[in-house]
Amino acid sequence: MPFLFVMSCKDEDPAPVDAFSIMTDYMVANNMDLPDVLDGWITARPATDAELPAFVSSHYIMDLRSADDFAAGHIEGAVNTTLAKVVADAANSGGKQILLVCYTGQTAAHATVALRLSGYANAQVLKWGMSGWNASLDHWSGGTGSAAKASGNWTMDGTADVATYDYPTITSTSTDGATILAERVAAMTSKGFQGIASSEVYGNPSNYLINNFWDQASIDKYGNISVAHKINPLSLAGGEFKHYDPAATNVTYCWTGQTSSMVTAYLTVLGYNAKSLKFGVNSMIYDDLQEHKWSALTVDYPLK
Repeated sequence: MPFLFVMSCKDEDPAPVDAFSIMTDYMVANNMDLPDVLDGWITARPATDAELPAFVSSHYIMDLRSADDFAAGHIEGAVNTTLAKVVADAANSGGKQILLVCYTGQTAAHATVALRLSGYANAQVLKWGMSGWNASLDHWSGGTGSAAKASGNWTMDGTADVATYDYPTITSTSTDGATILAERVAAMTSKGFQGIASSEVYGNPSNYLINNFWDQASIDKYGNISVAHKINPLSLAGGEFKHYDPAATNVTYCWTGQTSSMVTAYLTVLGYNAKSLKFGVNSMIYDDLQEHKWSALTVDYPLK
């Protein structure tokens, strides 16, 4: 008697998800391209004592310093949090303008990117961090320096030519842009602040893909690290992120390390290995700077 063999077909594995494209399409469509995220992201402290009460009462102030340093002195009404918890804790803001503070404004910039990509589009960084609020909290003066030119790796000859690379590959089980973005924001904040000392970068520039996030006039005026590129403008819509290398350690620098921290956090969300050069050019050519230069406080604001 003949037998009938029935061949069962195993379900084919689903096609891999292009999570990067899904997420970045969502970001562009929802005003989360980098130029959107960098729009109005920083604010200065009040100009006068008279403006202080209204400033404090109108902001939900999230302080990312250590619990001990927060307890020793903070802005009235501020709440202590961490970079890893900042998105969850922002739910307690009650609709107020969120202001992120840290020691120097650099870690707070990472947190601001996290919040701006999580529905808090108006979150801002306090310029200079708590160093710019009260002189007793100065973490900025120790970050300045002028040794870059003496290293032999500083040039006035313009920036290096840029190459083009593939985008990073990120993984997700989701096909929803918002969900993938939330996963990537959580991955970024869990890594902590991604900073690198300037001496490591200008001392070993060939170890990194370096982007000087300045305009051309500033590069012409001050120069830059000898192998640095100029990748600015920088947007998803314009495709300029392709000038960053997914296989490299990508270092971005700016004047103070605050804008470059924003860019670095955004790059980390996108899947790049990214670092922000700490304290920016204030840590490399401080004595030469005529603008965007840290100066110690002459008037303190109170601490609680």
